[in-house]
Amino acid sequence: MRKILWALFLLSAAACGDDSTGNDATTGGSGTTTGTGTAATGTGGSEASGGGGSGAGAGGATASSGSGSEGGGGSGDGGGGGTPGEARWVGTWGTGPQLTEPHNNPPEPGLSNNTLRQVIYTSIGGARVRLRLSNEFGNGPVTMNAVHIAKAATAGAIDAGTDKALTFSGAASVTIPQGEAVFSDPIDYALEPLTKTSLTIHFGDVPTEITGHPGSRTTSYLQTGDAVSAATFASPVTTDHWYYITGLDVVDPDASALVVLGDSITDGRGSITNENTRWPDYLSRRLRANEETADVAVLNMGIGGNNVLTGGLGPTAIQRFQRDVLDQRGARFLIIYEGVNDIGGSSDAGVASRLIEAFSDFIDDAHAADMLVYGVPILPFGGNTNYDSPAHQQAREEVNEWIRTSNKFDAVIDLDAAVRDPNDPTKLLSTYDTGDHLHLNPEGYEKMADSIDLELFSQ
Repeated sequence: MRKILWALFLLSAAACGDDSTGNDATTGGSGTTTGTGTAATGTGGSEASGGGGSGAGAGGATASSGSGSEGGGGSGDGGGGGTPGEARWVGTWGTGPQLTEPHNNPPEPGLSNNTLRQVIYTSIGGARVRLRLSNEFGNGPVTMNAVHIAKAATAGAIDAGTDKALTFSGAASVTIPQGEAVFSDPIDYALEPLTKTSLTIHFGDVPTEITGHPGSRTTSYLQTGDAVSAATFASPVTTDHWYYITGLDVVDPDASALVVLGDSITDGRGSITNENTRWPDYLSRRLRANEETADVAVLNMGIGGNNVLTGGLGPTAIQRFQRDVLDQRGARFLIIYEGVNDIGGSSDAGVASRLIEAFSDFIDDAHAADMLVYGVPILPFGGNTNYDSPAHQQAREEVNEWIRTSNKFDAVIDLDAAVRDPNDPTKLLSTYDTGDHLHLNPEGYEKMADSIDLELFSQ
């Protein structure tokens, strides 16, 4: 059913808005943690997620390329399973793609026949990698003449000694049809954990509608002509968005991935650009530092302004759940932290019950995929100009009560207790508030991550 919904979305819906422009909202939870499984204490907030599919991409887009038993992009690359003898792929980085709004499109001189260098932050490392590229929202094919991976240096430069070309079915170039996604061929590459990694693409023809992720929280560098192998760009134009890149996988028989489904709070609105201070970043560093969880990757599937049910920015959580959660390679754990935008932007008295129904479906589907699912109550938004009202507060309380007491989740990560104002639990503690009474600052995001029980991810 979700695949049908996703296909219908690609045919009829267009994403709008941009997390970086300021209209997206999100909040998190409250209290301690309980559940049918391990209980955990936490603070958090997450916003949305995005991701890449295995085998088929969003909307039935075939994820092609790769070879042999390693399943470059067709069968054998999903979920962390695979038959005996196949390589086991696990995502180390991922993001939720959407149609790029016109005001978030690449700056002049544009992508066509030019070179774009983008920087991502890995969670786990590996010795064999592949990259997922998506043209899911394009209105025509996109051609990439060359794609390289390298360790990032400063200000858009790379460590030239680590630069390596990727191939696609053995070729240096790839043309991705409209609505489809591809994996590069697997290559040997020493990818380090918790490291800034550059992905450089020399483009050919590019459609007018571009697949991207506005809330990258990192700077990308655009250089005219073919500069794919250049250690530094001569005169780059910068933009703080990602385009076409949606996932980086490593081969690891022992690792697993945590998927965080959320909105702008998870996507990192209020964090520091290029500093990786989103709450999933802080959590990833904690997991890596702990011996029992060092092999748990974190895949941030937050999309700014995202809704669970209808509307919002990008595909809704219902529409993208298959792609951004179930199709993530190596996925073992899921944190669900969404719903504030549905509540804050709705006058529907039944929004709480509809959110509860959607969350129940998410849990059932993830459990069927052998995933452990952790719920986060919606964080306070008291004082926010657009969201705060008695009706919205009542809806939040109804959803949060269900999250805490339904026993549907394997555990509840109740992040509200760590970041709310003890004198007014409907509001964020001012120390952690960016000022809009909805999003958190880096100190708040770190507090959220520090409040999560890592034992939840050692199972």
